[in-house]
Amino acid sequence: MITIRNLTKSFGPNRVLDDLSMVVPEGQTTVVIGRSGCGKSVLLKHIMGILKPDSGEILIDGRDITKLKASELNQERKRFGMLFQGGALFDSLTVGENVGFSLQEHTNLSEGEIKEIVREKLELVGLRDVEDLRPAELSGGMKKRVALARAMAMDPEIVLYDEPTTGVDPIMADIINDLILSLQERLKVTSLIVTHDMQSAYKIADRIAMLYKGQIVEIGSREEIRNTANPIVRQFIAGASQGPINEN
Repeated sequence: MITIRNLTKSFGPNRVLDDLSMVVPEGQTTVVIGRSGCGKSVLLKHIMGILKPDSGEILIDGRDITKLKASELNQERKRFGMLFQGGALFDSLTVGENVGFSLQEHTNLSEGEIKEIVREKLELVGLRDVEDLRPAELSGGMKKRVALARAMAMDPEIVLYDEPTTGVDPIMADIINDLILSLQERLKVTSLIVTHDMQSAYKIADRIAMLYKGQIVEIGSREEIRNTANPIVRQFIAGASQGPINEN
């Protein structure tokens, strides 16, 4: 569903993505791992069209979104759901208003229809009777689940997750992983997740890709990555201080 070819992006002298190429198969969960600051979130922002590459292509069902006009790109974005790192809920809105925000902005549904969809999406992530609460009244785990409900509000074909388990305790992280698996199984969406949490990656991924120095240095199944001979990947998944990553 998503094909990335020779994607390059620099910020000043810092080349964050360097001729990066990868494929995200339809209906599967692809997890991109890598160290903090290696460009994982930058990659997601390119796929969403928030950032423009210096060069390269991003094909969604064969259509290069880097070449689209603003109006065409906005239409394409309706196929996406995005779970931002930290949730990125609007503090001034209630939970219900947060989840229904895109429906309010991009559809002609009535208030009653939007409220019903909001209720359904919140129940999908295990929350009930929270529509009138404000984000400040929620725990970290609840905020993540509300943000996930918001990402699902428009019934997206593609869901992007930016560090979905960051900032929550290990038990809540596992609950979020189970939610991602459940949504994948029920909705058959195409998911791309960036994380440095290997426990999560092994649990939720169909395929794992390692991003290092702006390139995908290896991609494979969970078992292929777990048993890799690539010293860079082995060091990262082991969390070892010594190795080629430390030497560069």
